[in-house]
Amino acid sequence: MTRIVIIGGGPGGYEAALVGAQLGAEVTVVDCDGLGGASVLTDCVPSKTLIATAEVMTTFDSSYEELGIIVADDTPHVEQAARVVGVDLGKVNRRVKRLALAQSHDITASVTRAGARVLRGRGRLSGRQAMDGSRQVVVTAADGTEETLTADAVLIATGAHPREVPDAKPDGERILNWTQVYDLKELPEELIVVGSGVTGAEFAGAYQALGSRVTLVSSRDRVLPGEDPDAAAVLEDVFRRRGMNVMARSRAESAKRVGDRVEVTLADGRVISGTHCLMAVGAIPNSAGMGLEEAGIKLKDSGHIWTDRVSRTSAPGVYAAGDVTGVFALASVAAMQGRIAMYHFLGDAVAPLNLKTVSSNVFTDPEIATVGYTQADVDAGKIDAKVVKLPLLRNPRAKMQGIRDGFVKIFCRPGTGIVVGGCVVAPKASELIHPISIAVDNNLTVEQIANAFTVYPSLSGSIAEVARQLHTRKSAGEV
Repeated sequence: MTRIVIIGGGPGGYEAALVGAQLGAEVTVVDCDGLGGASVLTDCVPSKTLIATAEVMTTFDSSYEELGIIVADDTPHVEQAARVVGVDLGKVNRRVKRLALAQSHDITASVTRAGARVLRGRGRLSGRQAMDGSRQVVVTAADGTEETLTADAVLIATGAHPREVPDAKPDGERILNWTQVYDLKELPEELIVVGSGVTGAEFAGAYQALGSRVTLVSSRDRVLPGEDPDAAAVLEDVFRRRGMNVMARSRAESAKRVGDRVEVTLADGRVISGTHCLMAVGAIPNSAGMGLEEAGIKLKDSGHIWTDRVSRTSAPGVYAAGDVTGVFALASVAAMQGRIAMYHFLGDAVAPLNLKTVSSNVFTDPEIATVGYTQADVDAGKIDAKVVKLPLLRNPRAKMQGIRDGFVKIFCRPGTGIVVGGCVVAPKASELIHPISIAVDNNLTVEQIANAFTVYPSLSGSIAEVARQLHTRKSAGEV
């Protein structure tokens, strides 16, 4: 029987384990924290659970008056502008942790039910490949005992951990990284978020919605520098309109405790103060201390493991998946990399990873969902494409729901009209991007999208309308 050892139990690891066991291999998953990895225990599942509460707060605060909802409130008349709903952060975080653990337990049950073995400990490669092609993995348990496993193939899916700024070390109380916020029992009164990437923007928006006064410190010109510029502009406008202090082109150099407060010093000498500080300044791959280079595995300068499109590393019989590869920090991509690795090694039919069909989402309010080629690709000349952007303000369902911010944007090839990318900025954009993802994955044309029935009224109707406009312009010879 083919022996496979998987180091790391995140999406890349546990999805690979399910495939490997299904295809008849003897699979052992080595994990030190609990199956699901950071995605389930400290990152994706917990943050999106927190954001779910924030979404309710935002929807209520921004829409109830316009929609004619009356709230019984005993706030004195002179203070009527005060919030009429609040949040118990301790209760929210208890729910976050409970759901994360439940998800981890469900994954463990699925993996063991499929026939894979789960071994608690830290794994590392031992030496180079043996004459028979096998490799050895040394597993160190929490009590220091070691067990050596022999494998015909090894998959490394160890993920990543929060990057730290030397002069802003998290203490878990006032200065926090994104894995520590779920221990808070009370809502931060004044939260400074350092970092305006996806993680920083999501937490900044969530805590603002929950009732914190938020300052977002960005070293770049705008929030979400890696996202569609039109989408980022909408979100930054929403943030500012809701009272967030967005500080662009402001690099944080240090953060320190001063009594019950935190002072963040910027590169230009300015000092900002808050009750709490969340550091969201990127992630470091978990590739150190695993014997990778000794085993002939090529690492990038960033510490990420180099892989090809079927998840192979530079060492025969060793594959890698997920955030440790630096390919695309998404749970869906990690899972696909893990499945591809197993299909490839076990001789099953496999299609190489195609990042141009990956859909992703930023869970802010409004959400930002993208797939395929981007505005940056078009602007840089990487692809010749035409684009139409339609504001949601023109959508009848959006008007009914009091939605003012957002748009649908689709990219298509001139001449053929084949859809090559799209961006949706809207509530639940993560759900609305799917028809565009199907179009990108299957080389559908704007004509085919335009001719498909949509419900009236619906937000998805804007997707068909954008496709109709692209098709009309194509027919009129404007492309």
